[in-house]
Amino acid sequence: MTHTTTDQPTRRPSGTTVPVLAFAGIVVAVMQTLLVPVIKDLPTLLDTSPSNATWVLTSTLLSGAVATPIMGRLGDLFGKRRMLLTSLAVMVVGALVSALTSTLVPMIAGRTLQGFAMGAIPLGIGLMRDMLPREKLGSAMALMSSSIGVGGGLALPAAALVAQHADWHALFYGAAGLGVLSIALTLLVVPESPMRAQGTFDVWGALGLSAGLVLFLLPITKGSDWGWSSSTTLGLFAASAAVLVLWGVMELRLKAPLVDLRTTARPAVLFTNLASIMVGVSFYVVSLVLPQLLQLPKSTGYGLGQSMVVAGLCVAPLGLTMMFTAPVYARLSAKYGPKVTLIIGMLIIGVGYGAGIGLMNAAWQTIVISVVLGAGIGLAYSSLPALIVGSVPASETGAANGLNTLMRSIGTSVSSAVIGMVLANTAHHVGPVAVPTMHGFRVSFAIATGAVAVGLLMALFLPGRRRATKPQLVASSEEDAALERAHELLGGFHGRVLNAAGAPVARAKVTLIDRRGRQAGATLSAEDGRYAVAVPAEGAYVLAARAAGHGPLASSATHAGDARPVEVDLALPGESVPA
Repeated sequence: MTHTTTDQPTRRPSGTTVPVLAFAGIVVAVMQTLLVPVIKDLPTLLDTSPSNATWVLTSTLLSGAVATPIMGRLGDLFGKRRMLLTSLAVMVVGALVSALTSTLVPMIAGRTLQGFAMGAIPLGIGLMRDMLPREKLGSAMALMSSSIGVGGGLALPAAALVAQHADWHALFYGAAGLGVLSIALTLLVVPESPMRAQGTFDVWGALGLSAGLVLFLLPITKGSDWGWSSSTTLGLFAASAAVLVLWGVMELRLKAPLVDLRTTARPAVLFTNLASIMVGVSFYVVSLVLPQLLQLPKSTGYGLGQSMVVAGLCVAPLGLTMMFTAPVYARLSAKYGPKVTLIIGMLIIGVGYGAGIGLMNAAWQTIVISVVLGAGIGLAYSSLPALIVGSVPASETGAANGLNTLMRSIGTSVSSAVIGMVLANTAHHVGPVAVPTMHGFRVSFAIATGAVAVGLLMALFLPGRRRATKPQLVASSEEDAALERAHELLGGFHGRVLNAAGAPVARAKVTLIDRRGRQAGATLSAEDGRYAVAVPAEGAYVLAARAAGHGPLASSATHAGDARPVEVDLALPGESVPA
């Protein structure tokens, strides 16, 4: 699989690019939590059974899980902005379908289409990596990654207010309007990325991954209805394992796979994805527990007796704190690296859940829990894309972040199933009504604390960031850190990118291509024109360089495979200049 950039000129990103992309992420998150205030009423609203009504939520989860890695890969191939707009457009169509129906099957169809919007978040992160200066990249990715929590937290009180005072279909009309606004802003403000991955789309890989994910997530989301030991549940889990193993074997044999499993197996990517599952588990627990606790009547002895809107407002600080954590993350990550920031975030989450076990006696205590958990989850979510971006080639950013977003979605799915089972098994039955108990809430928080502990263990296995030995290569972002590691640890090629007059060229894209035409590394030149890119093995390579306002350059170079870097200056346009 070869990688290149387009020859088409693009607009430079403006100061509004990051807010517009973050707004798209918030719109997507709103779609995910839109029906939370009316979940218990869905069987009546759709004139169906409770088990059938759950498909309204399950369908969105399944389509989002399938679409996220696929849209990421399509974005790498055909343009991330184009696929972002496509995702939002499909979401708008799905919202309108749901807004115009009160029957089950069309509602499920509309919700399935809405799930496709989940690909917008990794696509937005990929656009940021391709376009933004290094000094702005960390905080921008943090805001984009946290947008799913921000939108989810802010959507709860807004959706509750609409559900209490208007027809419930207004929720979907409002979501469609937000989607149209996001599309318009993206068209006006966000330029297309020049980065492209050449090759063909892996259709069979997409079908295999889709089948494996559906077979895996179906029993997770429906296991409590079917029975966890039922033949249907166990059979689907077994079928999922078989399909995913066969899919993995096929992907390893392809030159242009949907997911590069060899890259995914790198420790930095593997342990980041494993930690992402645990962060997803912990994030969803608070959304399941606190709204129920707040709305239970005081006559239970532990319920807080709040309205649906007040309950949403008490949980809203979760999303607000995540949003305001983004600049804090940027400072911490620039100083200590995203691994340390992830660990700090997980420690804060653990403290929040641990303290929360004893802080469920008043509405103000739920606000404190929301603020603490929002800070921790915000730091953790912000660290994940930085760890991924620093470990994969630029042309695979969309697919890699799509897979990471999928890992978070799997975490939330597992959380929903496990916590739902815990609350059901510990519930107190008053006639036909099952009332969650305080014991169930506390067990749920304990499970979240355990998940964070496992995620923290995964984070400890992540490679650490090495300190720079050359002043001009001090890392100010994750791309700088990758350049620094390449220069210090793996030798490879380094030098300067110059223009025809011999002046340094900043932010030139330098791509390392091996003998088989595959990208072996990539970086951007620093402000003084310096670059460094590692080599995976000895041999002959091509160094391809490109920068705005300059012609492209391709230069052959050979590396002996030892730790000594080979210095090659690249002149744009023209031939390479020996240093």
